[in-house]
Amino acid sequence: MKLEVGCHLKFDALEPTPLVLMLKPRSGDSQWILREAYSLAPFVPAREYTDAYGNLCQRLTTPVGAFSIRTEASIETSDTISVAPGAPMTSIDCLPDWTLQFLLPSRYCQSDQLIDLAEEISADCLPGYDQIAAISAWIHDRVEYQYGTSNASTSALDTAQQRVGVCRDFAHLGIALCRALDIPARMVVGYLYQLEPMDLHAWFEAYLNGQWYTFDATQAQPRGNRVAIAYGRDAADVAMATQFRPLTLTSMEVWVNPITDLELS
Repeated sequence: MKLEVGCHLKFDALEPTPLVLMLKPRSGDSQWILREAYSLAPFVPAREYTDAYGNLCQRLTTPVGAFSIRTEASIETSDTISVAPGAPMTSIDCLPDWTLQFLLPSRYCQSDQLIDLAEEISADCLPGYDQIAAISAWIHDRVEYQYGTSNASTSALDTAQQRVGVCRDFAHLGIALCRALDIPARMVVGYLYQLEPMDLHAWFEAYLNGQWYTFDATQAQPRGNRVAIAYGRDAADVAMATQFRPLTLTSMEVWVNPITDLELS
């Protein structure tokens, strides 16, 4: 399916504020960028770089006062995501070097403190994909999705104890439980078609058998038509905006709409 995705962020700054943004998706196996636009109002000089996880980042300094960023892209997305029931886990000695960082505890994913829970959830599963599927199903069934129940400091351990959160918290818990079983897992942020209510979304991926598999514990069934923007160990690596002075986000609009070839022409 072809999708038009985008967001419009409005800020207010009391002083010039250095800002790093992650708002531009890039082409990959399950998404292809057909066209895109990125506008700053008022315009300020900006530059782009690629971070350690392969994410496209934009670096700029906001002016004093009102400042807005609008991004939009037309993207060919995959209607499905890969599933592989029964796929075995990859032993640590056979993992690529670059995946090892996704085995370690991180700021929001205290996998070393969740080993018992991970083993309890996956006790009757074959090592590998079936364990991750059980983890995702357990989070979906046992953790309540509710806005306003977590904040920027909420971790996987908090969510495991409180059993409530939003997509960010569901992803952190899934990642931590996978790592507790020695399965590399990483966080993804982006867009999801027909997400209700519409917003930027977060899910996780786990590495098995030479590839990353998508898991989204907020959804009852596997769903495609996703647009990934950024990947990282946890939310600290994939923030849509990282500011280095006081900066107020005054409004945010997000959209994901289907488009036709005629609309692209």
